Amino acid sequence: MNVLAPRGEAAPLPAAIRTCIRLRFGAMLSTMRAIGYVRVSTDKQADHGVSLEAQEAKIRAMAVVQGSEIVELIVDGGESAKNLNRPGMERLLSLVDSGKVQTVIIAKLDRLTRSVKDLAELLERFQRRGVSLVSVAESLDTGSAAGRLVINIMTAVSQWEREAIGERTRDAMQHKKSSGQRVGNIAYGFRLGPDGEHLEPEPEEQAVLSAIHDLRASRCTLRGIAAELNARGWRTRRASAWRLEHVARIVSSRKRFSSSSVGDMPVVQL
Repeated sequence: MNVLAPRGEAAPLPAAIRTCIRLRFGAMLSTMRAIGYVRVSTDKQADHGVSLEAQEAKIRAMAVVQGSEIVELIVDGGESAKNLNRPGMERLLSLVDSGKVQTVIIAKLDRLTRSVKDLAELLERFQRRGVSLVSVAESLDTGSAAGRLVINIMTAVSQWEREAIGERTRDAMQHKKSSGQRVGNIAYGFRLGPDGEHLEPEPEEQAVLSAIHDLRASRCTLRGIAAELNARGWRTRRASAWRLEHVARIVSSRKRFSSSSVGDMPVVQL
């Protein structure tokens, strides 16, 4: 049986709907739980406005503006930001992973880390846990669309940094190889020169390489080549007898072994 409300008055909402509305608005009005994180690496930083007290004051002021409750202020004193291996950082991450906080507030991004790569990893970890990062100095709040844009930029920069380092490393290695300098293990058939940097042919090993090439050209099997090298009294660099797999490593490189190809010599450890 429907009960009509008096004329001019709204009908009362069902109890279930009233409960849902109360829970929804109650959650919206509840205070966000936040972590404050402060760090100094040296006593001298206190003279440049980054003392623990100065950072704490900025963090608490921001919490008031945001209506957040600082449930814990984590302090890393005398700790470097070169990596994330810090007692305070470990505590921060444990609270984030436990889901007990919604926001991490810092005075400045470099208080958290100076590594773009580490920052990108932290932001991704916070995002997975539904935790926003607020930095006072940079006016950064990853709980907003603009903040999430910063995450994408940081991630892109981090990826670019890794790729750029990889390219520079490959170019440097190739340059050293082309100039006959040692790169990693010394290739079979060569040795370090008097300067301790450049390679030069090792006569006995070059003789072995030439013999392997000639025997292979005459269609000798790998096992037969190993037997012939042993018959001639040659041993590997480690003074062991030649075996099929030793010869296979050299033959599979498909290189001409000569003193003119130092830069392209494959590394063969025997």
